[in-house]
Amino acid sequence: MSLEPASQKSQICPTCGTRLSENATRCLVCGTELKSKAATKAKKADTVVQASRMPEITLSLPAALAALVIVLLIGAVGIYFVLSSGATGASLVTPTAEGTSTATATITPTATEQPTGTPIPTQTPLPPFDYTVKTGDFCGGIAAGFGISVQSIVLLNNLDAACNNISVGQTLKIPYPTPTPAPPPTTIPNEATQTAQACEKVAYTVQANDTLSTIALNYDVPQDAIKFYNGLSTDNVLLGQSLIIPLCERFATPGPTPTATPPPPYPAPNLLLPADGAAFTLANDVVTLQWASVGALRDNERYQVIIEDVTTGELRITDYVTDTKYIVPSTFQPNDNLAHLIRWWVTTVRQNGVDEQGQPVWVSAGAVSEKRGFTWVGVAVQGTPKP
Repeated sequence: MSLEPASQKSQICPTCGTRLSENATRCLVCGTELKSKAATKAKKADTVVQASRMPEITLSLPAALAALVIVLLIGAVGIYFVLSSGATGASLVTPTAEGTSTATATITPTATEQPTGTPIPTQTPLPPFDYTVKTGDFCGGIAAGFGISVQSIVLLNNLDAACNNISVGQTLKIPYPTPTPAPPPTTIPNEATQTAQACEKVAYTVQANDTLSTIALNYDVPQDAIKFYNGLSTDNVLLGQSLIIPLCERFATPGPTPTATPPPPYPAPNLLLPADGAAFTLANDVVTLQWASVGALRDNERYQVIIEDVTTGELRITDYVTDTKYIVPSTFQPNDNLAHLIRWWVTTVRQNGVDEQGQPVWVSAGAVSEKRGFTWVGVAVQGTPKP
């Protein structure tokens, strides 16, 4: 074995102690693997140059899911408390960074509700009434008579546009005329408006057999004044129609004291005897009519009794009494052996002056009663003579 010069760098085998060259990688004696110094230096250099690494945390999949669920629960709890504090009126304050201006919220005052005015009541329209077509009637004449338009009759009865398909005896629906509303008051009412507002008025419902003239006479008010205050375009009034009677428009009454306001109309008298359809014979030479009182009549008021012989159509009696009964005159008894149908009814009237002959003029003061009838035989039936 040759010895290596001392000046040459060497290394010693850690197993057998044999000196070997610096670059030897295996011991020639014992065969031990050696690491060269160059590789050791390079490893040290790599160790010095490589930066330190952060610690790594490794989680399994179940642990990661559990951590995610916990984070979501914490977030949900936080949102719940934020919403709860907002519902109770607490405000969430956001921290403001130092040196940053904070915007001040402006509070908008709540608008105060203004009181609502009382609604003005509107007039309820009356239902249409029935009218039976008579001979010679046509739509234009019917419409003019009731103060309505032909178109309203056509629409209400489903007629053709020309309204030519009506016949005698046909029942038509006739609408009540719509009153013309008075003009609304201005800011500064004129003299006429002030007079209308200050006028004393009473309400009146049209009864059977009433006309505009009789109503005006009952209240001593001009017809034109009633038409003006009710917006009427014609003199026609309908059964059940509501009217306003302007008492301030009454005619001037001579004398130091004005005439008292006429009382309201009386109801229809209730007929008592005889019963409807009663039969009277020759033995009944006196027939008494009776009815119920409508109240205490005044000095210028009477019961008007009307009796007519329907069979002959010629006899008719109109009389005025203060009592609630009336004896039919014997002159009204039939003079033949036929059963005559006698019809009678009663109403209240009020005197309104006298005529040229000095006789009192009576006007209606209330509703008319129902009509009743009875039969009356005045002469005994003659027997057939025997041969």
